[in-house]
Amino acid sequence: MKQRTLAMTNGFERYSKKTRRAAFLEEMEQVVPWAELCALIKPVYPKAGNGRPPVGVERMLRVYFLQQWFNLSDPAVEEALYDSAVMRQFAGIDLGNEPVPDETTVCKFRHLLEQHDLGAGIFARVNEHLQRKGMRVSKGTIMDATIINAPSSTKNARGERDPEMHQTRKGKQWYFGMKAHVGVDSKSKLIHSVMATAAHVADSKILPYLLHGKEKCVWGDQGYLGQSEVIHQHAPQARTARTSDIATRTASMKWNEPRTGPSRGCGPRSSMCSR
Repeated sequence: MKQRTLAMTNGFERYSKKTRRAAFLEEMEQVVPWAELCALIKPVYPKAGNGRPPVGVERMLRVYFLQQWFNLSDPAVEEALYDSAVMRQFAGIDLGNEPVPDETTVCKFRHLLEQHDLGAGIFARVNEHLQRKGMRVSKGTIMDATIINAPSSTKNARGERDPEMHQTRKGKQWYFGMKAHVGVDSKSKLIHSVMATAAHVADSKILPYLLHGKEKCVWGDQGYLGQSEVIHQHAPQARTARTSDIATRTASMKWNEPRTGPSRGCGPRSSMCSR
């Protein structure tokens, strides 16, 4: 048993399989415009001085992306990097020469991005890069909102309740926190717009910010009912191919329609909106 364990740790494995995580990270290696994003951060990133030299910008950015993709806290991403060779390879970390950035370093980098409001800029640069690569926004948008739950005792630096946090009711359950409003391209499934609000803000109020204006079809759940005029104002072409009605659908109509779609509109499975 000891010999088998030693052989595995020394890289003499006979069998291997590319995991979904490895395949995903290989794709992200090619998709994300790393040089552009690093250039966006470098002007505000700490410079080397008399103390310990800072970790490279790109390495910290890659660690930050790993956090977002795999929903990892600062301590969790540090442990994951020690545990996963695939994640270390993606971040460019060689444990033979250097340690993984500790959770404090990861936390400071995240706060740096927040302090200089770089999140929106990073999101915009990635979307622009994808469009240049041919992954263009198509003619349909799917809208949805997700509650981001937080402890009810959440306080800001002054010991006060954070004004961005609020309670809301969904069904018979009460939640406290924020809400992420997302606009997704119906063809490529890429997120092209995102807004964060307090949890009690109605989905319909954020609707104009989720449209790119060139939609032919728009889908949403019950929270967007009665918003046809708003959609028509911000996306004048957002009409169905058969009628002049805005194709804003409820959740009950979204997935249970035949592929050709009913005469009154079209759903995500409709051939007329697969453009």
